[in-house]
Amino acid sequence: MKCVLFLAVLLGATVAATPQASPEETAVRNIVQEEIAAWNSGDAAAYSRHFAADGTFTNIRGEFFTGRQPFIEKHDNLFKGPFHGSTLKQDIVSLKFIRPDVAVVEVLTSVTGIQKLFPGTNTDDKGRLRTRLLQVLVKKGNEWKITAYHNTDVKSGVPVPDPQ
Repeated sequence: MKCVLFLAVLLGATVAATPQASPEETAVRNIVQEEIAAWNSGDAAAYSRHFAADGTFTNIRGEFFTGRQPFIEKHDNLFKGPFHGSTLKQDIVSLKFIRPDVAVVEVLTSVTGIQKLFPGTNTDDKGRLRTRLLQVLVKKGNEWKITAYHNTDVKSGVPVPDPQ
């Protein structure tokens, strides 16, 4: 009985010592989850919902763009073309708050069901396009916006963990 009581106290202390996510961390993590849902439904407007009006982005081909409208258009073209019906998984590798209103999140992605790959990109042995997506988010008022989005494909032979 003493052993059970000791384990219960120990478990309670461990749970109490586990840090809870701050509201800001939760908000950023929710944006990543919203990206997944929007991608998987092929909704470019929803995928771009948190992208800043003057945000910058670099795609996996190395092309650089500025602005929310080009971000929407490029993703709309993807969802209607080579990535139509594809499925995205994202695992947060790193989430750091540079300041209370600036977050840097690195995501390891996995995209399956691609209709056609871009020249110079490849899939892994399981048919997945793997990328590393770095996003910088800035909080203005009560809203987080992606101000920089940099996506690069993981080259063949580079080890990465399987998505969770």
